[in-house]
Amino acid sequence: MKERLLSVAVLGLVVSGCGSEASLGQGVLEQARRQGAAPELIYALDLPGYRLAEQSAGVIGNDGFGAFYFSGGARVQLRVDRGTFSDALCADTPLMDAEPPSAPVRCERDEVGWYRSGGGRHEYTAVRADHFIRLNGRVDEVDRAALKAAVAGARHAVPDGSATPSPPPGPVERGDLPTSGDGAPNNEVGPGG
Repeated sequence: MKERLLSVAVLGLVVSGCGSEASLGQGVLEQARRQGAAPELIYALDLPGYRLAEQSAGVIGNDGFGAFYFSGGARVQLRVDRGTFSDALCADTPLMDAEPPSAPVRCERDEVGWYRSGGGRHEYTAVRADHFIRLNGRVDEVDRAALKAAVAGARHAVPDGSATPSPPPGPVERGDLPTSGDGAPNNEVGPGG
């Protein structure tokens, strides 16, 4: 009986581990879509030891997506945007948060994309269809293999990439705005004031 219970417990751990991929919660998805991020550019990734800073997830550029993942004081930045990337752009595109910002960029191409480093930072950049994914962190906080694996396994957070965004919230009702005129708040001073 003990062996059977142990087998069931182990099986339970294995099965629960199979679905442990990091995902973005519905609130995070809604937040990013309300801000204008295109559903097909919203990605999630697995980076062992790091977790998503939910409040950081949102639109970048016109309709791209960005978020930070953190582990203690260490953080990495995910950015997904429209466009392409190439060997020619690799060394000419500055690394996010490099010190100094004009630090020379070293590039290496492999089966995942481009590994780029310089100015105390490094990142992996991978092209997917009409957009590219960048994952960037400090050299002393996250290793190259972890960045590579996370970018290689990055996946759409919106299952089919076609979900429609929620409508933006309606206007906030304010009690201090006049119903006529230029709409400026009424700041008239009463008697004695």
